[in-house]
Amino acid sequence: MFVVRHKDNDTEARTGLLTLPHGTVSTPVFMPVGTNATVKALTNNDLYEIGFEIILSNTYHLYLRPGMDVIKTKGSLHDFSGWDRNYLTDSGGFQIFSLSSLRKITDDGVKFRSHIDGSEHLLSPEKVVDIQVILNSDVQMQLDVCTSYDTPYKKALQALYTNNAWLLRAKQRWQEQRDAGYGGQFFAIVQGNFYKDLRKRSAEAVIEASPSGIAIGGLSVGEPREVFNEYVSFTGGLLPDDKPRYVMGIGTPDYILAAIESGIDMFDCVLPTRLARNGQALTHLGPLPLKKQNYAFDFSPIDSECDCKVCKNHSRAYLRHLFKSEEILFPMLVSYHNLHFLHSMIKDARLAIEAGCFTKYKQKFLKNYYGGSESN
Repeated sequence: MFVVRHKDNDTEARTGLLTLPHGTVSTPVFMPVGTNATVKALTNNDLYEIGFEIILSNTYHLYLRPGMDVIKTKGSLHDFSGWDRNYLTDSGGFQIFSLSSLRKITDDGVKFRSHIDGSEHLLSPEKVVDIQVILNSDVQMQLDVCTSYDTPYKKALQALYTNNAWLLRAKQRWQEQRDAGYGGQFFAIVQGNFYKDLRKRSAEAVIEASPSGIAIGGLSVGEPREVFNEYVSFTGGLLPDDKPRYVMGIGTPDYILAAIESGIDMFDCVLPTRLARNGQALTHLGPLPLKKQNYAFDFSPIDSECDCKVCKNHSRAYLRHLFKSEEILFPMLVSYHNLHFLHSMIKDARLAIEAGCFTKYKQKFLKNYYGGSESN
């Protein structure tokens, strides 16, 4: 069940509550990515401390390793990983899209070779539903066809036909599993590439299928920022108010805030932890490249406005030392900080929406973020 609680005065931004089998999720919400049933470099207790109510894991990767037999024997993905809050599981469509040299799309589904051992597999819309039932996903995604930014219209149209057909098959199998006792929700995915008529046709097909929630796919696939902003606003405007809206694969503050402004409720990305592993922290004054020499004697925290335990207890100089020494503790600490930063940013955005002043909040945040000195 999804309930809209507040709407901003001047934008489409909104807050809401999404009730799922493992607890209620406040929206807007950023979901950390735990592709392999773990958010890289963090423990479940870290995620609880920060306050996350839902994380994302990936059907494609878990299907290949450890395999469904292992997870089914244990009971569910929650039992296997020890995470007792909500899981959203991606269908694997984007991963298969990114492995284009190893896959072939047919009417039946996607034939592909494992990137691990080269073994052949077929994922159909029904099989992807069944896998996510084994995982006991709180939110499961339909198998979709994602296309790149430069895809010609004819190919985008064909992908849309396939996506719509797969949606109906997936929805039917989900309903059968639902009738058999499965409690997770089903989200459909709007595609259509960067053609507004195809986006509209896709949205109409998704709305007619009446899923639990609606994701906007095929964005953040190489398009310029202004094109992303245009299409997230356009596509968001096609969707009904009473369904949670999810933009897949965005993790920078500007993209997240643009999505919130367009009425989007949910987002995910590997970026915060990936940046951490590569020596970069997020701050209110912009990205902070901790690996640089000029932080060797800087004993201030990563971000003076941040109240996370990393900023309270460790200096930039110490963290730079850990990075240069290739200590495992570095990605653990900076991943924690980066996810805490985004979680806090979105909590502040919710407060701004409740106060009816989201635009003011967004403008001030981005002015500091891009006008600060940290990234220099």
